[in-house]
Amino acid sequence: MSDATLAPIENDEPRIVRETGVDARVASIVEPVLNSAGYRLVRVRLSGMNGLTLQIMAERADGTMTVEDCEDVSRMISPLLDVEDPIDRAYHLEISSPGIDRPLVRMSDFARWRGHIAKIETSVMVDGRKRFRGTITGMTQDAVTIEADKAKLGEAMVADIPFEAVSEARLILTDELIRAALKADKAARLARGLEVGDDDDNEDTASDSDAEA
Repeated sequence: MSDATLAPIENDEPRIVRETGVDARVASIVEPVLNSAGYRLVRVRLSGMNGLTLQIMAERADGTMTVEDCEDVSRMISPLLDVEDPIDRAYHLEISSPGIDRPLVRMSDFARWRGHIAKIETSVMVDGRKRFRGTITGMTQDAVTIEADKAKLGEAMVADIPFEAVSEARLILTDELIRAALKADKAARLARGLEVGDDDDNEDTASDSDAEA
């Protein structure tokens, strides 16, 4: 079990990057349950990995997620998915943390990781393209600003990307990001009274046995 009972997350910040299709159906089922248990949904993704894998990515409000947390979430989610039955085939359930090179799905994610490099894809053309890579340098209520370390001929070095156009975004793994993420994780774990070792790993996962449709 996790180290302490978590307070429910009420009025959770909405995600600006959301799922479609079956993924969206699963998200609508699990997100209220996660919030009630003190967790935030990051992403739902159904993929063809290992036959068929349903990955549910979640985290605590402080951004941490231990192996025990993943196991707790798995125990909560598995019976719910069995009852609701949103997937019509057998699948493998995987509960995971966002990891260091995490997806950015809320405005607060972009704010928290300002100064780090992100890769962003958009659903519509922005400044003549749909793919961006650069350092997060600022944001408003409507857009995030990134500055590219290099640009192709004709491309602007600085781009303001409307949040409503973002279809996918994630951090790019760098030495600076690793140091910042481990420092933040260590501080959060110490605040919870957990022991912190040199080999702590931020990418925790827990998998269930195959779930039958």
